[in-house]
Amino acid sequence: MKLKTIPRTLRITVIAAILATATISFASSAKGWEPVKVERQDAEPVISASEFEIKTAKGVIIVTANHPVQIKIFTILGRLVSTGTAPQGTSQFTLPAHGVYIVKIGDVTCKVAV
Repeated sequence: MKLKTIPRTLRITVIAAILATATISFASSAKGWEPVKVERQDAEPVISASEFEIKTAKGVIIVTANHPVQIKIFTILGRLVSTGTAPQGTSQFTLPAHGVYIVKIGDVTCKVAV
């Protein structure tokens, strides 16, 4: 007796469920923007604009802004990791995994490696 192959629709459903679970656990592990009192010495500048500056350090994205800014962070594959507002001053966002991310603040979009 031969084993039947898994129907295509069932394979697609299983794959979609696995991806949804991975996306939920990835996004839920992020904590959000935390104020920084002392800036890290290992921070590397990525972009500097008149209203904000983006830096990276091991496992974090650091933003210094002169007013609250709306920030979206995506994986390199385009999945939304976080959307939120960083307050005025210096804040950091701890990422759940090392890799390359897309950071969007207003009309400015940049790629960062963490």
